Amino acid sequence: MHAATLETLLPQLGELIVARNRKYNGDAHWVVPGRYLGRDNYGHWVFQGSGEFISRPGTALYTASDATLLIPHEGDWVATFFDRTHPSGVELYIDLATEFSWQRIQPAAVEFHMVDMDLDVIRTAERGLFVDDQDEFAAHRVLMDYPAELCTRMESTTAALMDAVASRQAPFDGRDAAWLTLGRSLP
Repeated sequence: MHAATLETLLPQLGELIVARNRKYNGDAHWVVPGRYLGRDNYGHWVFQGSGEFISRPGTALYTASDATLLIPHEGDWVATFFDRTHPSGVELYIDLATEFSWQRIQPAAVEFHMVDMDLDVIRTAERGLFVDDQDEFAAHRVLMDYPAELCTRMESTTAALMDAVASRQAPFDGRDAAWLTLGRSLP
């Protein structure tokens, strides 16, 4: 559903893609710029280089490592694959998310919007694979009145992602390396 919307925008290699995340109640969350790389059977790939300014309410920083963002054609998640220079050793960070939408904001710039649903599937060099922010999900489920069906879907998707990442199923099978190389070659 959300991929067809993006295809009508016809993003080109190297175009600016601004990822704007918000919470279920509409509050602003992360804003992260990147460059469009292309698509494959699994989704759309965006390069997010080191030294980029990113922010959310209450914090802002310059990124310390290169990454690629995968926005799937279908599913309730987005995955960020980090290179080996990530300061905390994060290799993979999957945000459970919903309500994807795309909007061209300038001739060579597109915004990608999503609702961050708190749960994260993370793999780090030190800790391995784990689910993070279950406490935040539990609190927001009550505070923001998440619908029961949405909660069930997020929990089911989290379990499926844990299995897929643990068994290195595509797209978590190393294919991100080629996209990272392409991103680093952009002018």
